[in-house]
Amino acid sequence: MTDNKVKRLSIQSFAQKAGHIMLIVLAILLACLLILVGVLQLWSHGKPTPFVDENGSPLAGSISEKVFVNINGVEQGMFIKSKDATHPVLLYLHGGMPDTFLTRRYPTGLEDYFTVVWWEQRGSGISYSADIPPETMTMEQMISDTLEMTNYLRHRFGKEKIYLMGHSGGTFIGIQAAARAPELYSAYIGVAQMSNQLKSERLAYEYMLQRFKESGNTKMVRKLEEAPVTMTDGTPDAYRALRDPAMHSLGIGTTHDMNSVITGIFLPSLTSREYTLGEKINMWRGKSRSGISIIWDKIISTDLSKQVLELDLPVYFFEGIYDYTCSYTEAKSYFEKLKAPVKGFYTFEQSAHSPLFEEPEKMGHILQEDVLAGTNSLADTK
Repeated sequence: MTDNKVKRLSIQSFAQKAGHIMLIVLAILLACLLILVGVLQLWSHGKPTPFVDENGSPLAGSISEKVFVNINGVEQGMFIKSKDATHPVLLYLHGGMPDTFLTRRYPTGLEDYFTVVWWEQRGSGISYSADIPPETMTMEQMISDTLEMTNYLRHRFGKEKIYLMGHSGGTFIGIQAAARAPELYSAYIGVAQMSNQLKSERLAYEYMLQRFKESGNTKMVRKLEEAPVTMTDGTPDAYRALRDPAMHSLGIGTTHDMNSVITGIFLPSLTSREYTLGEKINMWRGKSRSGISIIWDKIISTDLSKQVLELDLPVYFFEGIYDYTCSYTEAKSYFEKLKAPVKGFYTFEQSAHSPLFEEPEKMGHILQEDVLAGTNSLADTK
């Protein structure tokens, strides 16, 4: 047998063995994936966690529901939670994606003194559907949905008025809804309030670029310099792809202590038991194709400090000092221009973008002492 023939046989034998190994590896990976999906399916029963008393029995008078209602022709879902269903009703408007699942890691305590409605807006989370007409995903539609949802809650709970809380992108919709129908609300609460979001993005861009230069992270410096945010050209797609992971790595994202979107948001969304597996998948499908993401161009082309100048109801801004997602300084500047019968600006010294998750005790104290009383005695600025 010639040397060439021996080499060919050796190569063929090696290729066969490599092929067999690859098949085994693929089979193992597939089996692991199926097991993981099965575990997630069993874990994700999709039922809201009830409130219980010291004996483990359902707490009398409490409410913990997942509800779907038709709002302006589209079925939309929400979680309603309270230790006492007679409490004042608080409608919560999320930002870029629903964040109810974060309450497992970051309990807010809101249900101690409110009946909290964690509404997942048109096209988001449990309200996601591929059948929703794209042309209905507009700012005007989302404001209309908010007012319709408000009236549903007023009628269901027998309240003349409810409280409206927006967080991040939810403040863009919330403050406009409150301005249009102040008679429906006892107060408006903006957590990480938007104002001039394009200017906010520019400030964040400059801050991140400087921080990465100081730390010697040349890779991030190069990527940011290749995708500059300007007041004329807006936010390039390349910047928006970098934005969330960069902010979280610097402690200026969702929370001051959350340094990864994967461990801080993605994994908690997967491990929540209150969503089915399909709803968890839809949550991430909806993040990029609906809600705040769809109206992003409208958001960065709107300066709320020039559009909503006065509100005929009490207004409260809760702002984290480390927040660059929605600039703390821009929110304060907006607040100082805003006219309202009662208003209060509250600084959260340990927070970035989410004081309700980061400093819940302080926020709860303010909500009970000022917001529910319609005063501003604890405010930093009035």
